[in-house]
Amino acid sequence: PPRSTLFPYTTLFRSDFFDHQEQARKRTSLLLVYFVIAVGLIILSVYAVISAFIVAGGDGPAHLRPVFFEPERFFAVAIGVVFVILLGTLYQLSALGGGGAAVARMLGGEPVQPNTTDPTERKLLNVVEEMAIAAGTPVPEVYLLGKERSINAFAAGTTPANAVVGVTRGTMELLTRDELQGVIAHEFSHILNGDMRLNIRLIGLLFGILVLGIIGRVIIEASAQSTSARRSSDRNGGAAALALA
Repeated sequence: PPRSTLFPYTTLFRSDFFDHQEQARKRTSLLLVYFVIAVGLIILSVYAVISAFIVAGGDGPAHLRPVFFEPERFFAVAIGVVFVILLGTLYQLSALGGGGAAVARMLGGEPVQPNTTDPTERKLLNVVEEMAIAAGTPVPEVYLLGKERSINAFAAGTTPANAVVGVTRGTMELLTRDELQGVIAHEFSHILNGDMRLNIRLIGLLFGILVLGIIGRVIIEASAQSTSARRSSDRNGGAAALALA
């Protein structure tokens, strides 16, 4: 068809593309807001548990018993929770400081050697190199998740210089060359738009939250061991309450 008949459709496509791109960025901002809300709810939950134990364990005259809400206690709990989350986050970010290669190895990936003679691996490397040239970025290292037969891929790293592209064996072996190009091009969009850098940060933040769960599990296990060592009814009741908390 003449160029004049194609132009409106091209304009419409560009409009839809950038609209979707703007919506995606807004959803990313909303995701960060949800994280802040989650941390706030965690602080409230931990405070409620601690206060419940303090109030339940109080005795003496009613006017001297501890109250459920005390600003100083809430402030101390909030500082403690945020400190644990930050500590866990910094630890995980330092573990991922090596860039995308650290993430790929964490997922069980193995680097595809540049001098490989395997035809499917050779095809994968060629496609990644083509996409890098088209995107104007350094050629990322390629990792293969050899035990994964499903079709999936990822890009990881903090900058294009330390980015890696990982693919599952299913992606490498089941897709045609054109389909593989589409998948790899999609991963390069994550490299160019900074999505992978955001993902690295979110991994660190989520691990910081996970540390609280790890601490809780350790407390439960320690309580169970204490209960088995001391078979008193009071201890059993305390352990059950602690496990519930």
